[in-house]
Amino acid sequence: MRDFFNNRNILVTGGTGSLGREIVKELLLFKPRVVRIFSRDEAKQFDLQKELLDYTNLRFFIGDVRDKERLEHAMENVDYVFHTAAMKHVVACEYNPFEALKTNLIGSKNVIETAMEANVKKVILTSTDKATNPCNTMGVSKLFAERLFTSANYYKGKHATVFSSVRFGNVLGSAGSALPLFKKQIEHGGPVTVTDPGMTRFILTKKQALDLVFKATHLARGGEIFILKMPVIRVCDLVDVMIKLFAPPDKAKKIKIRYIGQQPGEKPYEELMTEEEVTRAVETRDMFILLPQVPELFEKEYQYPGQRKPKLLKYISTDVTPLAPEKIESLLRRIYF
Repeated sequence: MRDFFNNRNILVTGGTGSLGREIVKELLLFKPRVVRIFSRDEAKQFDLQKELLDYTNLRFFIGDVRDKERLEHAMENVDYVFHTAAMKHVVACEYNPFEALKTNLIGSKNVIETAMEANVKKVILTSTDKATNPCNTMGVSKLFAERLFTSANYYKGKHATVFSSVRFGNVLGSAGSALPLFKKQIEHGGPVTVTDPGMTRFILTKKQALDLVFKATHLARGGEIFILKMPVIRVCDLVDVMIKLFAPPDKAKKIKIRYIGQQPGEKPYEELMTEEEVTRAVETRDMFILLPQVPELFEKEYQYPGQRKPKLLKYISTDVTPLAPEKIESLLRRIYF
């Protein structure tokens, strides 16, 4: 990727979020001309600016993707855009649905239109497994954002910009996710609040998320959704392992687990591809690539190294053998120790 991003101008929306800041740090290794960090969080921008003080090719833009005029300024002379800005918390989106739509939908539309006008080369949207067969506001808004990114390749006219998406499961350790919450509860002696003992989730590390984002950027031809092959965990297994790792030795057996029931908008399982989507997907060694539904795009000849037709009928967490506790422990040790 060094040749891909070397001496390029890159914009990261939501650049101070958990994933956005990791993308920024990784991009700096490829020696871009400039990385523009676009976010509305002044405090997080200040912290990141201090952390990356030695880099002279960073520019910090206070702004909201809802503000199209501000995006136009940030987008000038940009080669690549990583669009990570979003409202991502399921419960917050359920209680504030139109706010979620303004950020995840209208914000994405603003990114698309300003990128076209600036003749950006490629724009990558980071999406979520909750966009697959969605049952909550966040998932619906991200599915709509995916559709906007796909259809933009059809109506872009003379503009050469390529728009594609990546779908993630749960990125371990990201802000607001279960992992830091469980860790804090355990270190304080419990109880650990679990919604459903049978809940399963697709997971990936921050490093895997970065690899998917950059590989998708390299492969994208327009309208695809890239989906990494991800392991599955049972949430109750994760909690048991975390108690073993993080509880004070004399308190581990005393920590209680409190089941609080599914929260608004939650499902006991997650999906990464529906049965319908599998019919227009291809599979490679490490990912699935969901091809566009728009006929004019779907008829294009999409070719990727080592591609084949998928063998599965759908990609759902209940159909995947969950990681054994020792594998979960090994994963957590790589993250925290």
